[in-house]
Amino acid sequence: MENYRVGGYRMLPPVVKNLIIINVLMYLATVFFQYKMGIDLSEKLGMFFFESPSFHPYQIITHMFMHGSLSHLFFNMFALWMFGMSVENLWGGKRFFIFYFVSGLGAAAFYSFIQWIQYSSLSHGLSPDQVQYVLENGRGILMSGRNFADPAVAKMNLLLNIPIVGASGAIFGVLLAFGMLFPNVMVYIYFFIPMKAKWFVLLYGGMELIFGVMNEPGDNVAHFAHLGGMLFGFLLILLWKKKDANQFRI
Repeated sequence: MENYRVGGYRMLPPVVKNLIIINVLMYLATVFFQYKMGIDLSEKLGMFFFESPSFHPYQIITHMFMHGSLSHLFFNMFALWMFGMSVENLWGGKRFFIFYFVSGLGAAAFYSFIQWIQYSSLSHGLSPDQVQYVLENGRGILMSGRNFADPAVAKMNLLLNIPIVGASGAIFGVLLAFGMLFPNVMVYIYFFIPMKAKWFVLLYGGMELIFGVMNEPGDNVAHFAHLGGMLFGFLLILLWKKKDANQFRI
């Protein structure tokens, strides 16, 4: 697919530009509220597991605009610009906007499904009283810098009371789209190792799957959210390709 939409190629197309602006403003708001008012917006707008007392439906959207650090924000926004620029120029703003949010919401849904599997497994190994105690007191214990000594109870506490933040799920969907639309374009890993986009996407997806399955202690990256973004992005591309086969060629 090589023909770009009428209007020419833009280095900063409007949807990518506005998404970057919103994410930057939300990060600045997070810093301001944290240091001036002692309010952690990530704890309010990040997405908690749906069984958590801290979960609110609006978090399904708001978590996509929250970031845990400046480096987290920078690399996500750099990837959004780097890969999203070409995809939006090719598809146009409306299609790109829909794709971005479907990937992001799909990432949240897939990650929540994995959390539900983990929660169900942990619940079967704990008594109802233990589960209830974690639900009622676990967040306060984490806020004090502590956790339970029992590994299973501690893991459930983290699952229930640590929110996910970031646009990574949506951006992994955009990465997948870039790899499918521009499979032979060279991507430079760490700015000097060349690799075709299709292999780069497969490598990245494979790494996320391995890291997600390994689930190493202390790994605070939501690998299955990244995979969910790629999965839902892939399914949406297949749907669009089926409905619009003459105009949507890959």
